[in-house]
Amino acid sequence: MLEIVKNVLEDMNKQLNRIIKSLDNLDDDLIWKKTGSSTNSIGNLCLHLAGNEYQNFVSAIGNNPFIRERSRGEFVPEGGMTRDELKNLLQRTRSDSTSTLSNLSEKDLNREVIIRYSLEDWNKMHRVNASEDETYDIRVIRLLLIQVAAHYGYHTGQIVFLTKLLKDIDENITGQYH
Repeated sequence: MLEIVKNVLEDMNKQLNRIIKSLDNLDDDLIWKKTGSSTNSIGNLCLHLAGNEYQNFVSAIGNNPFIRERSRGEFVPEGGMTRDELKNLLQRTRSDSTSTLSNLSEKDLNREVIIRYSLEDWNKMHRVNASEDETYDIRVIRLLLIQVAAHYGYHTGQIVFLTKLLKDIDENITGQYH
C-alpha cells in the first residue's frame, strides 16, 4: 500500500473510532437530535461522511456506480437509522474505501478522476441552475485523498463536540488530553 494511502486511511480510521465511541455513548434519539434549526444531527453527519467517502473514494477513484442522495438522504431530519446501522454503514464504507485505495499505484496518484453529483445537489451546493452535463468536478487523486481526510476530520470534531454537548460525559473520546 502506498505511504500516502496508508497515512490517510490510518488517520481516517482514528476518526472513525472517535465517531463510534461517540455513537456508543448515545441512544438513537440523541443521535438524531438537532441542537438548533440550522444545525445537523450526529446521525446526519454520519450519513454525510459515509456518502462523501463513498462518492470520492469508491465511486470516483474506484470507478464504481455513483449512488448518493446528498440532499434527500443525508440531511433529512427524521433519521431512520439506528446507532448500529450507522456504525455498520460507516464501517462498510471504510472497508470498501480500503479495498479501492489499496490497489492504487504511484502513477495513479496523479490521475484525474471525475466526481459526479446529482443535479439537485450540484445546484444546491453551487447555488446555480446547471444542466446534467455540468454536474461534476475533476480532481487529481493525490489531492482528493487529502481533501476527503480533512473533511472527515472536520465533521468528526463536530460529532465529538455534539456528543459531549448532548450527554455530559467525562469520557475522553478523542484519546487526547483536551
